[in-house]
Amino acid sequence: MKSVRTLGQFIIEKQADFPYAKGELSRLLRDIGIAAKIVNREVNKAGLIDILGDNGTTNIQGEGQKKLDVYANDQFISALKCGGECCIVVSEENDDFVHMDGEVSKNAKYIVAIDPLDGSSNIDVNVGLGTIFSIYRRKSTEGQATIEDVLQRGIEQVAAGYIIYGSSTMLVYTTGKGVNGFTLDPSIGEFCLSHPNMKIPKDGTIYSINEGYYSHFPEGVKKYIKFCQVEDLKTNRPYTSRYIGSMVADLHRNMIKGGIFIYPVTSSAPKGKLRLVYECNPMAFIIEQAGGRASNGYKRIMNLEVTELHQRSAIFIGSVNMVKKAEEMMERFSPITSNADFSYMELL
Repeated sequence: MKSVRTLGQFIIEKQADFPYAKGELSRLLRDIGIAAKIVNREVNKAGLIDILGDNGTTNIQGEGQKKLDVYANDQFISALKCGGECCIVVSEENDDFVHMDGEVSKNAKYIVAIDPLDGSSNIDVNVGLGTIFSIYRRKSTEGQATIEDVLQRGIEQVAAGYIIYGSSTMLVYTTGKGVNGFTLDPSIGEFCLSHPNMKIPKDGTIYSINEGYYSHFPEGVKKYIKFCQVEDLKTNRPYTSRYIGSMVADLHRNMIKGGIFIYPVTSSAPKGKLRLVYECNPMAFIIEQAGGRASNGYKRIMNLEVTELHQRSAIFIGSVNMVKKAEEMMERFSPITSNADFSYMELL
């Protein structure tokens, strides 16, 4: 029989990969896995327990919050607070960062940034949802962590991952040593290794973008979409358009099959729409570790300076050759004012 390796076992086996850690990061990942199981349970029975629909509140971005948004946020913060390995949580659902209470948490070494329920506009129609998380080591060594500990570039992440709540529930994460995926086995209540050493194909035939905003896109994005739609047998075009409206679901599909996900700037969102800290950076870390590429169209996502908790960014992410082609179109048809500020730095 095939041996089963649970998430907990795998994390312990890989603990030697963290020479500066003494088990804290492993326990932190375990805490996130526990909260994911609780959220998964509620997602799967949401229609039966009156947790569908709007919560009647908005987050700092002015977006209406769903009941499950708030529930998921509470569960992840609660799990991280109980674990004691996290000093600060940055969440899409909170205006400011949240300090963890207690003497142990105050001196904890890690900061977690999280989008508790990505794609929540899909909740009421039973479409795939997800959670995105990012983990950093705090820079200060004494007292309570500050905003300076939080505003770190993506290249300083020590771990990142996502959970997808779909036909099966999966947790996918990286600590900078490749990407591994774990599927939740409901019969034993454990995430089990199902997708070891995940790699995204260098080429793909899927492009994911909300084409309803086509008239508001930069010219380079419009040219790339037309490129995707032109018939060319040598490059397997036309490509297939697939857009779910959940970054986790769209990127997970493209991770498996190959493809590109684009959320560009628009006339109504001149800085982009997705959040850099807890959406773009963690997904960029995962995709790069799987052999892909992630940029804002001009510069590597993980090299962008972070100046705000809820900073927004455009993103072009996925199969390396598809992203390079999109960047080529942006450079050619949507040149920016100063290339010195936005020259894409090649991956090391």
